[in-house]
Amino acid sequence: MLNGFDWLLVALAALAAGLVNALAGGGTLITFPVLVALGVPAIASNVTNTVALCPGYLGATFAQSADLREQKRRLWFVVPAAVVGGIIGGILLLNTGEKLFRSLVPFLILLAAGLLAAQTPLRAWLTRRSAQSGARPRAESWAALPIALAAIYGGYFGAGLSVIVLAVLGLVLDDSLTRLNALKQAVAFSTNIAAAIFFVFSGQVVWSVALVMAVGAWLGGTLGGKLASRIPPQTLRWIVVGIGVIVAILYWVRG
Repeated sequence: MLNGFDWLLVALAALAAGLVNALAGGGTLITFPVLVALGVPAIASNVTNTVALCPGYLGATFAQSADLREQKRRLWFVVPAAVVGGIIGGILLLNTGEKLFRSLVPFLILLAAGLLAAQTPLRAWLTRRSAQSGARPRAESWAALPIALAAIYGGYFGAGLSVIVLAVLGLVLDDSLTRLNALKQAVAFSTNIAAAIFFVFSGQVVWSVALVMAVGAWLGGTLGGKLASRIPPQTLRWIVVGIGVIVAILYWVRG
């Protein structure tokens, strides 16, 4: 059972995650380790984190709805691929033993930290690519396969999903970074909500914790939106990367 200080810590972690997600991404690298440290089993922590952070993905998707309305044809194949991948990832997670998942945690956290660190060069590459590429037509529906593979990772763990999806979209679609970023939000939201709905029936969600986290993440996202012009996203991103590396090392030291 969590005590009063524990609940405060959960709320503050969710607040920080919401703020970080609004500015730079990688909020899961804050909330997931906190839940595990408070004694919530690793798989339950991951499941609860996925459910609790759904409102943030929804808000980010609505914020870029204008760019999505111009890509309705693409949504017909990327959203189903994301949903299927998210559910498959959720199934894999729930069929992973607690001991095995805990052994995978430091590697997953390092992977997420590495993806977050790669976000700046990835965006720079996508900007250069969109400026150099011609508007040549190509069949795009085949992109559903790599998107589904990325979504499987998202349903399984989730941290760094947005970076993976943006990289996949940049490789398979010729478009501006703005439009690809909007499509990325739709894919990330579809993956997360599909996994979250699946997890609702798993019996692994710690609902009291999820509710506190959802409120904290929403407040943090609101605060992050107001501070967007004052805090350099790149600085915040590297702080989160550092936290992820430290947490992974602590997991290894503790065995």
